[in-house]
Amino acid sequence: MEQELDIEATPNKTVSQDEILQAALKLFAQKGYFNTSLTDIKDSVGLKTTNNLYQFFKTKQAIAEALREHILDSFSISIDDIRRRNRKASEQLREVVDLMFRLTDEAPDIMKFLLLGKTGEFLPDAPPLLETAPFNKIRKILQAGIKDGEIKAIDPLLAYAYFFGIINQTLVLVLDQTLPKNADSYQSQAWMMAWNCIEKKTAVGRI
Repeated sequence: MEQELDIEATPNKTVSQDEILQAALKLFAQKGYFNTSLTDIKDSVGLKTTNNLYQFFKTKQAIAEALREHILDSFSISIDDIRRRNRKASEQLREVVDLMFRLTDEAPDIMKFLLLGKTGEFLPDAPPLLETAPFNKIRKILQAGIKDGEIKAIDPLLAYAYFFGIINQTLVLVLDQTLPKNADSYQSQAWMMAWNCIEKKTAVGRI
């Protein structure tokens, strides 16, 4: 059962750990990690003092660690579902891209934290994204695609770099508003360019 904290000043109100994480996510996306204080997070969830935060998290870094873990766990579960629903690597990758573009439009703070947050600067002991569970699963999709002949016979890391270099950079340009429209407006074009970089062309396809 999720832990909740009663606030003495407002006895009918409770604040959950998830509410603290959601408030921190929003602040990190808006102001950046280093420009966000524990006081900012405390004020955002309506706690009376920062001491109340310590019942959940001892430091701001601990909040960021829990937030990253929560986001990556959710992403990993989604990728498991995608892999169960689809057999071909191309189908799985297409759904992963669908998910990333949808999150960029519907939950941009999550994608800002992942793609723009530079978490290595404030979570130096955390593994890089490529070594986390969801991205290991994506690499396995690429490896399977290479084995099955859907994807060019190249190093899986290169396939990842070629494919997600285009996908991630498109999303970054949307998130920082360099591209003026929502992510959905660019999804088809980004997919086509990314997939063309790694697809193993058939003889018919080259005609």
